Amino acid sequence: MNESTNFEPRSTSARVGPKCVIVAGFLVVAGVWTNQELGAQQAKPEVFSKYVDATGEISLPDDFETAFVHLGTVAVATESDKPVDELHGTYTRSEDLAAFLKDGKFPDGAILVKDVRSTSHSELTTGDAAYGAGVKVWFVMIKDSKGRFPENDLWGDGWGWGLFEGKDRAKQVATDYTTDCRSCHVPAKKNDWIYTQCYPALSKESKVAGSAEETKGSTAKSD
Repeated sequence: MNESTNFEPRSTSARVGPKCVIVAGFLVVAGVWTNQELGAQQAKPEVFSKYVDATGEISLPDDFETAFVHLGTVAVATESDKPVDELHGTYTRSEDLAAFLKDGKFPDGAILVKDVRSTSHSELTTGDAAYGAGVKVWFVMIKDSKGRFPENDLWGDGWGWGLFEGKDRAKQVATDYTTDCRSCHVPAKKNDWIYTQCYPALSKESKVAGSAEETKGSTAKSD
């Protein structure tokens, strides 16, 4: 073959087609978007509790009566030598109860709700029975061992404290936990302000059948 063949390579720039430019541009945009997403995730505040806003304001769970676990109820006679006139029932989430049974303490974010009800009375087959009537107030406690809201007067001593009147479960009315909430818990300070002895569900032994002495005298009557 007499005809010479030119094998001189073309310049690199000449080989860069529009498709390469598009791909490169996409990678740059994708890289910028990824960095922005990572930055947004890093800047996202800690989700401490869905029942607490960024300023520490506490809300009453709408569904605690059906979605939470019942820890126990305390029958209270508010006047000496008078019959029981209040029932104090306390509830928590199943995961908070499981954590307590495992570690002997409530984890951060754990929530306790107590409803205080007046009572109705009736003579039933088992005797003079008192049972819950209208709600007087709800108390809410949310565990916080880190002191996340130092400027909010509803937070302190390892908990957030809230109070809601029975007439409006959406309005938190406490202004200072030391006077509006904690005073009733002082005798339970050594137990992290919780009357653990009043709540059978907080004891692993509560799942064991009662002794013969405890069940002696019980009847088959029902209410």
